[in-house]
Amino acid sequence: MSTQPSASLSADRRPLGPSGIALAALDGRYRAAVEPLVEHLSEAALNRNRIHVEVEWFIHLCEKSVLPGLAPLAEEQKAGLRAIVTDFGPEEVTELAEIEKVTVHDVKAVEYFIGRRLEALGLGDKTALVHFACTSEDINNLAYAVGVRDAVEQVWLPSARTAVEAISAMAATAADISMLSRTHGQPATPTTLGKEMAVFVHRLGRQVKRVAAQEYLGKINGATGTYAAHLAAAPEADWQEVARTFVEHLGLTWNPLTTQIESHDWQAELYADIARFNRILHGFCVDVWSYISIGYFAQVPVAGATGSSTMPHKVNPIRFENAEANLELSCALLDSLGATLVESRWQRDLTDSTSQRNIGVALGHSVLALSNVTKGMGQLKVAEPVLAEDLDTNWEVLGEAVQTVMRAEALGGADGLDNPYERLKELTRGHRVDGARMREFVKGLGLPEGAEQRLLELTPATYVGIAADLAKEHGPARG
Repeated sequence: MSTQPSASLSADRRPLGPSGIALAALDGRYRAAVEPLVEHLSEAALNRNRIHVEVEWFIHLCEKSVLPGLAPLAEEQKAGLRAIVTDFGPEEVTELAEIEKVTVHDVKAVEYFIGRRLEALGLGDKTALVHFACTSEDINNLAYAVGVRDAVEQVWLPSARTAVEAISAMAATAADISMLSRTHGQPATPTTLGKEMAVFVHRLGRQVKRVAAQEYLGKINGATGTYAAHLAAAPEADWQEVARTFVEHLGLTWNPLTTQIESHDWQAELYADIARFNRILHGFCVDVWSYISIGYFAQVPVAGATGSSTMPHKVNPIRFENAEANLELSCALLDSLGATLVESRWQRDLTDSTSQRNIGVALGHSVLALSNVTKGMGQLKVAEPVLAEDLDTNWEVLGEAVQTVMRAEALGGADGLDNPYERLKELTRGHRVDGARMREFVKGLGLPEGAEQRLLELTPATYVGIAADLAKEHGPARG
């Protein structure tokens, strides 16, 4: 039996840091890349958005004069109420947390937080108007919709467009650079590097457009979506119109028919589109990584950076590897959110409350991946000699062109061009064919002079069809 002491950490080791030290990488190592999302999808941002919804509901009810004694507020009173939102900072975050310790209810704490400030605005007699006829989900669904909308429009979409533009720039730069294709991993009809980049630009651009067109739905119709409390208090008011105009005032789309919760279908739609974008970008990262591995791209070394702890010659494709991992994490969370948020037991359960607190994490991993792709693209240089050499050692890919010309000429009445596919198969399968051997074969076919000359002038580097035109026409980033 070993008598060596255990190498495990002792129980009396020093703590690593204060209670605020980050557990997750997004709030630690990668904080700078995802910092903009904090303003929209953190717990503090959620509470600020709740206050925003409560304040605007208060103002809206006064504007609509839906209750006896209500009238539109003075401009300075509205400004004072809205300042509760704009002045919400670290001290207010702490105050709200202290209130919640007593209420043990986050939305009720927001109600009390606002109520404390009404007296100073000359609105102390209207405290009962805060959270009027609302259930917590009336506030939460709107607060989340505002936060997700702003996070997507102000952070995710700009990051996505920047990454797509970086790929688009490569598509433009490499539009005319011929490249050997590999279908099923085997040498195939050449293309251009720019055209292959442009395919991803086109695919990603379509998803960006879908995300940019997303509707963000909201509702404010009470405990089970029936306006029962509203009508009990003010039966003459058109509460559907009041709700519609309020939701639209927040810049959202009104959902007219719900249970206690807004159904979250729009969130599932949005997350599916972002996840699809992620997966296309993941495929791009895999392709670029593979091109780097065969030397098509050279990576520009960063001064002072270390590629490997033991092999100094290496420059690892870490940007694309990091992006792959973060895209996978983002998709896992987005898929889970999309699957769970569209279901709720009867009129409501609270599973969505926990799930939605991870929206920022899901988008954060995507934003981090986008940052890495953008930086990674800026560190790539096309190794044109490598691409040219690869083409020149694979003349057998012209077999497609030769047998297709043979078919065309045979249809035009030329003799001796039977079995074109089989003849090219015999020539090319299982062994390499150089330029001299391919030209010798073409000269022996007895093709009409014009067809023969076209094939004799063809090389793997020029057998790219309209790839360059496709890259230039469809490759520029859009959306």
